Amino acid sequence: MEDQKKYVVEVEKAKEGRNGRPSRGPVYRNVLAKDGFRPLSHGLESCWDIFCESVRNFPDNRMLGEREMFNGQAGKYIWLTYREVYDLVLKVGASIRVCGVKQGGKCGIYGANCSNWVISMQACNAHGLYCVPLYDTLGAGAVEYIICHAEVSVAFAEETKISEVLKAFPNAGKFLKTLVSFGKIKQEQKDKAGNFDLKLYSWDEFLLLFIFILSTNPQGKQEKFDLPVKKKTDICTIMYTSGTTGDPKGVMISNESILSLISGVNHHMETMGEGVKLITLILFSKTFNDADVYLSYLPLAHIFDRVIEELFISKGASVGFWHKDVKQLIDDIKELKPTVFCSVPRVLDRIYSGLVEKTSSVGFLKHKLFNFCYNYKLGNMSKGYKHSEAAPIIDKIIFSKVKEGLGGNLRLILSGAAPLSSTVETYLRVVTCANVLQGYGLTETCAGSFVARPDELAMVGTVGPPLPIIDVCLESVPEMGYDALGDTPRGEICIRGKCLFSGYYKREDLTKEVLVDGWFHTGDVGEWQPDGSMKIIDRKKNIFKLSQGEYVAVENLEGIYSLASSVDATWIYGSSYESFLVAVVNPNMGALQSWADENEITGDFDTICENPRAKAYILSELTNIAKEKELKGFEFIKAVHLDPIPFDMERELITPTHKKKRVQFLKYYQDNIDTLYKSTR
Repeated sequence: MEDQKKYVVEVEKAKEGRNGRPSRGPVYRNVLAKDGFRPLSHGLESCWDIFCESVRNFPDNRMLGEREMFNGQAGKYIWLTYREVYDLVLKVGASIRVCGVKQGGKCGIYGANCSNWVISMQACNAHGLYCVPLYDTLGAGAVEYIICHAEVSVAFAEETKISEVLKAFPNAGKFLKTLVSFGKIKQEQKDKAGNFDLKLYSWDEFLLLFIFILSTNPQGKQEKFDLPVKKKTDICTIMYTSGTTGDPKGVMISNESILSLISGVNHHMETMGEGVKLITLILFSKTFNDADVYLSYLPLAHIFDRVIEELFISKGASVGFWHKDVKQLIDDIKELKPTVFCSVPRVLDRIYSGLVEKTSSVGFLKHKLFNFCYNYKLGNMSKGYKHSEAAPIIDKIIFSKVKEGLGGNLRLILSGAAPLSSTVETYLRVVTCANVLQGYGLTETCAGSFVARPDELAMVGTVGPPLPIIDVCLESVPEMGYDALGDTPRGEICIRGKCLFSGYYKREDLTKEVLVDGWFHTGDVGEWQPDGSMKIIDRKKNIFKLSQGEYVAVENLEGIYSLASSVDATWIYGSSYESFLVAVVNPNMGALQSWADENEITGDFDTICENPRAKAYILSELTNIAKEKELKGFEFIKAVHLDPIPFDMERELITPTHKKKRVQFLKYYQDNIDTLYKSTR
C-alpha cells in the first residue's frame, strides 16, 4: 500500500510504543517536499513586508471593497486601492504610536469584517504589535477576559460593538486606555468612557489625532513613528480559540508561521501543470493572481480567513466584504462576482438545500432532464474527466444558470472548519462548474495543513494530502481501537513544521500538553487513504463507555447518521449507566414537512417536531442508516428528541467554528435526555 501513496513520501519509519507512549506510524510529507521544505523568500521577514511588496507591485489595483448603502439597501462595491490603503495604514499606525503603544504592544480588533478591520490589522503589522481579535461568540465575558489576559492597551471596534467593550469596564481599565470606533460614537458613550479614564475616538477623530500631533509638535514626535525592525520569529497575532471547555486559549502565531504557509502554497501552485491551471484553491493555482477576487465573510478573528486574506494580499488581488447580513450573502456574491469562495459546511448545506429544492420544483420533465445531466456529468467525472471537460455543453446549457447565480466567475469553493458531507460536496462539484474542495487545519497549525486536489473525485470526503510545509504522522489511540500501524492506518493526527504556533499565551502548561517533541497533537483522529490523502474520522476525546462496557466514538457515529437526508444535525449521548444511545436531532425542515403533508399531520414546524409519529419517523430514518452502514447493535440510536431550533452559539451549544460543546449540550438537554431514557427502558 505504501507504493500507492502517490501524493506523499515517507521520511521517517514507524515507531513502536514505549515508555507509556503509544505507537506512531511512519512520518509523511507532500511528495513535492521530498528533498526538503522550500526556504522562505529572501527579504520577507514579516506580514508587513508582504503587504509592502504588493503596494510596490500593484499600487493602483483594487484592494478592499465595501458595498454602498442607500436607505438600508446595498448597492455597488466601492474600492480602495493598495496605495490608498497603505496611506491610511501609515496614518492609523502613527496615531497608535501617539497613544504610547510601542512594538510588542497588544492591539484588539472587534467586529465584522470590513476595510477598517484590515487597515487596523496592517497597522499592527507595520509597527510590530500583537493583533488580538476580540469576539463575543466565545461566551459571556469573553471580551473582558481577552482584554485582561492579553493586556490589550488599544482597541478598534465596530460602531455597534463599542457598548460591548464598555461593559468590560471597570476591570478592563487596568489595561485598555484607547478605544477607536470604525465609525461614529455617541456622546453618552464618550461620557461613560471618561468615567474610566478611557480615551474614545471615532475613526475620523483618530486620524486627525495623528495630524494634530504633527502640526503642533513636528519635532521630537516624528522619530517615534519610524517603523521598527521586525523578525520572522516575532508574534504577529494572538488568536483566542473557543475550545469546548474552560477559558479561551490565546494561540500565538508568528510572522514565520504565516510566511511559511504562503511559501508552501506558492510551491504547490507552481507544480500544478498546464492541465490544471484554471483550477484554483487559495492554496493551488497558477492563475491565482492580482485579477482574483475574494469574498470576505468568514470572521477575520479566525485564522482561516486571516491567512487567506494575507495570501490574497500577497498576490495583489481584491478583497470584497459582505454587508453583514447572512440572508443576503448570495446577493453579495452576485454583486462582487468572486473567483474564490471560502465557506463552512453549514452555509454550503444551505446552498445545496436551496438548489435541490429549486430543481425539484421546476416540473417533472425539467427535473428529469436535470437529473440526467447531473448523472451524465458525474459519470464522466468518475471516469477521470476534469470537471470542465466532463460535460461542457451541459455546463453551458444547464449548469451555467447555477454558476451565474453564484456570480458567474466562481471557480473554487473551499470548505473548512468542519466536515462537509460527501453528498453535498459531490453535488456542488457537479452543478456549480467550480472545484469544491475540503481543507483541514487548526489555529495552532496556521489553518493550512491539508487540502484536497481538484478533479480527484476519489478525494471526496477527505481533506486531501498535506501541504508541502509540514510533516505528518498518526499516533495510535488504543482506548478507541485506532492503530497507526494497522493495515488501514488510523490514529491521532500529529503535525510538525514551521507553520506551527509558538504556544498558548501565558499557558505553558497547556502548550506542553499538545506540543510534544516538536509534534502538535491535534486531537483529531485521521485515516490515511491509499493515495496519501487524509480522512478525518473521529475526535480523540469524544468517547464514552456504556453500561455493558462498550466504547462509543460519538463523532464517528454522528458523521454516519448525518447521511440521513431528513436530518440536519445530531447530538448523540450515551450514559455510562445505560446500555443504549439516545439523540437530539435537528430535523430537516423541508423533509419533515413533506413527510407531515403526506401523512396528513398538521401544524407548524415546532408542533410537528413534538408529534410522536414524527419522532418515530426520524428514528426509523436513523435506524435505516445504521443498518445500511452495518453498525453494531449498541451503536443504534433508540430514542430521539426533535429540536426545531438549529444548534447555535446563542445557547453556547457550538463554537464559532461549529464544533459541539458537549458539556453544554448535556446541561441544556438534560431533562430531555432523562425523559428519553425513562420512556425507552
